[in-house]
Amino acid sequence: MRYGQSFGFIGFYICRPEFRGKGHGMEVWNAGMERLSGRTIGLDGVVAQQANYAKSGFVLAHRNIRFGGLATASETSDPRLVEVGFTRPVGLAGAIIGYDRDFFPATRERFMRAWLSPAGRRTLAFIENNQLLGYGCVRPCQTGARVGPLFADTPAIAERIFGALTSRLRGMPIFLDVPEPNSEAVTLAKRHGLEPVFETARMYSGDTPALPLDRMYGITTLELG
Repeated sequence: MRYGQSFGFIGFYICRPEFRGKGHGMEVWNAGMERLSGRTIGLDGVVAQQANYAKSGFVLAHRNIRFGGLATASETSDPRLVEVGFTRPVGLAGAIIGYDRDFFPATRERFMRAWLSPAGRRTLAFIENNQLLGYGCVRPCQTGARVGPLFADTPAIAERIFGALTSRLRGMPIFLDVPEPNSEAVTLAKRHGLEPVFETARMYSGDTPALPLDRMYGITTLELG
């Protein structure tokens, strides 16, 4: 996927088992790399494939850990949490797109409008003194639901957003993909009874983006960045 003029991301790199070992995967890989030629490229690869990605010029930036478990949060009222339909109100949607820009190497407005659309998803913004200080989204997945993105200025704000997003899913499986360098995010996941179930290696070809990992409590998606 291309983002802006200078960044791209490779994901969903998969081949049916019966067709593996025939070079199809490498053809897909080469086509993807050619499509993103001249850009910084990111990926979240399984740890066992790090050495193979390194051969293509990818360098490890950090690990992402997927935490999973059953939702335990209880719903509480907080006037600072605002439900977002994303297409309305227009001003709030624009504020979220602007806020998100700090957390991604390129503009992704079109992606955001699709990713955070209301169909089957719930997005909450945290607003205090007319300032947007964080937002998060929860979406259904094959088993249960996944939270992402979850970006916030402080651990307390991330906690409020995460709790509100998952409170309506009490007793259901939930998952959160955490950048390991953010120790507060790891603590948040463990505080909610979630345990590590999977991990990836975030790697980049080209300049490694300087992202505020200390404010990233849940990445958007392992497949698309």
